[in-house]
Amino acid sequence: MSVIETIIDIPVEHERNVCGQFDEYLKKIEKTLHVTMISRDGTLKIIGSEGTVQRAKSVFSNLLELSRRGNAITSQNVDYALSLSFEEKDSQILEIDRDIICRTINGRPVKPKTIGQKEYVDAIRRKMIVFGIGPAGTGKTYLAMAMAIQAFKDGEVGRIILTRPAIEAGEKLGFLPGDLQSKIDPYLRPLYDALYQIMGAEVYQHNAEKGLIEVAPLAYMRGRTLDNAYIILDEAQNTTPAQMKMFLTRIGFGSKVIVTGDQTQKDLPAGAVSGLDVAVRVLKKIDDIGFCYLTSTDVVRHPLVQKIVQAYDDYEARKNEKTKKGARYDGHH
Repeated sequence: MSVIETIIDIPVEHERNVCGQFDEYLKKIEKTLHVTMISRDGTLKIIGSEGTVQRAKSVFSNLLELSRRGNAITSQNVDYALSLSFEEKDSQILEIDRDIICRTINGRPVKPKTIGQKEYVDAIRRKMIVFGIGPAGTGKTYLAMAMAIQAFKDGEVGRIILTRPAIEAGEKLGFLPGDLQSKIDPYLRPLYDALYQIMGAEVYQHNAEKGLIEVAPLAYMRGRTLDNAYIILDEAQNTTPAQMKMFLTRIGFGSKVIVTGDQTQKDLPAGAVSGLDVAVRVLKKIDDIGFCYLTSTDVVRHPLVQKIVQAYDDYEARKNEKTKKGARYDGHH
């Protein structure tokens, strides 16, 4: 196997961003692709076998292009660029980066960061109802909120309604001090956080007072028909089948609906069926409804979160396998 080397120029203003602090990103690429990378005086030398050098060069060039477009490179970008390179899809990272949904109050662009997220955003543009299903940190809710806020700003819808089923993660709301509103607020906090980041607290407050943006528990939806609205149902795995049906049949003309949930994180009473699981089975053949499944590869939080999600997935899979084997074994007696 012949060893080759190639050289890439790095503009000095991008060097720290693309190589990482103490060259941590280069070390990550070296370790994953089994190449040697030496960066000095504005050039990067890559040494290794032909295939690995080409791959490393492609990964690095994509990161450099992201940096030129003003992105702060994170280790998540590096991990994702590397994982795409193994699927021969490395050029897609630049395609995804072009899709700016909106900007936060600080001017930071909100955009999909993975192929899964890009497909989710595209489905939201095309379909009237979209289910975004996947683990924590995959951006399901945040991207849905960004799409809703942008549609509201562009006048495509007259209002935004954000809702969650009022089931707590193993805690009871009853013992919190205060009236119903102050009890509900901490529970809907993640939705407010996204609103404040993208819209700013003042603009949100102003629109909320006029009734144009509503954040409410799912029970408040009963008996209303929602026309010309962008409606997001978050944490849908905690709905009952009856609640989910009630919610989906409230939708009126000119409305768009996004349902987000994580099928592995149910807080329903033991033995209760999740409205999300039923909806996925019942509605999968309807054309105007999109289903997007995000996975641990779409986690955009700290790389450690990705590893935690993956570890739990593996554990669940092993547990299910054992249960199946046990059932097979019992069947022989």
